[in-house]
Amino acid sequence: MATIKDIANEVGYSVSTVSRVLNHDESLSVTDETKDKIFAVAERLNYRKKEVHIRIKQIAFLYWVTDTEELEDVYFKTMRKALEQCAKERNIELTLYKKEEGIEAVPDTIQGFLAVGAFTKAEHKKLQTLSGNGVFIDSAPDPDHYDAVRPDLEWITRKQIDHLLNQGHRQIGFVGGTYQNPDTMGDEMDLREKTFRFYMEQKGLLDDRSVFCGRGFSVENGYGLMKKAIDELTVLPSAFVAAADPIAVGMLQALNEDGISIPGQVSVIGINNISVAKYVSPPLTTFHIDLGEVCKAAIDLLLERIIGKRTLSKTVLITGEIVERKSTVAKTTD
Repeated sequence: MATIKDIANEVGYSVSTVSRVLNHDESLSVTDETKDKIFAVAERLNYRKKEVHIRIKQIAFLYWVTDTEELEDVYFKTMRKALEQCAKERNIELTLYKKEEGIEAVPDTIQGFLAVGAFTKAEHKKLQTLSGNGVFIDSAPDPDHYDAVRPDLEWITRKQIDHLLNQGHRQIGFVGGTYQNPDTMGDEMDLREKTFRFYMEQKGLLDDRSVFCGRGFSVENGYGLMKKAIDELTVLPSAFVAAADPIAVGMLQALNEDGISIPGQVSVIGINNISVAKYVSPPLTTFHIDLGEVCKAAIDLLLERIIGKRTLSKTVLITGEIVERKSTVAKTTD
């Protein structure tokens, strides 16, 4: 097996320099060309192959999430940071491009891209002229051309319902957000609402009057929709599925304001397991989505495209794990 000295002899640099480059020492001042040469030789000589990552440059990170959306839903900020960290660990150089800059800001020299957010048809066409190596994260809008990795929201929504059913709940409501079509700017039904309606209808338990949706997945939206449910429904369902944790947090605020006991009168279950979920009153039962695993899968897919030259598209779905807290409880028999 090759040693650092073998690599140093071949590239013509000191053992110390080679060692620091292979260990990603950011304090070392050497050119990108030097780093690329050392990584290339290390890879060719099979030096600690599982730990050495070829330097991948010119990867566009298309972050089509507005500052307001990131503030309203910490899910996106957590994802962005996890992706940037994962790329750093894999020796991938990311350049961030935001929606406000427009797709035209992305140069045609990129090797590939990672994309988060909703893109118009025109933007999709532009991407196809820029690179065939792309991965969409949190959605799968173009499986004919690009890879995707996202949480399996259909599976998680069914599991939310199953959890409540197993606790004895039969009157179950839904509070969620709508998907904004980037081409028409109109509101469309989100996947979680579609799954809730279909699964509850299959079980003969769907009550349209207990489904409340509005634009966005913010705390404010959850609060307003829960207030609407309290005002419009003579009797509240014994449990609600929330499409995302920020919505659930707003729901808890509204229920607490009106003196409605949680989970005594109404149970609430969310998705995402954001950091505040354990601190709200009562602590929120939710499904944890491992965004670290989502981002690792996205990086792996991109590297398969760039290094492995894979041409067939893949879509990877990541399930979740329930974190049971005090916002849900088994329903007692009246």
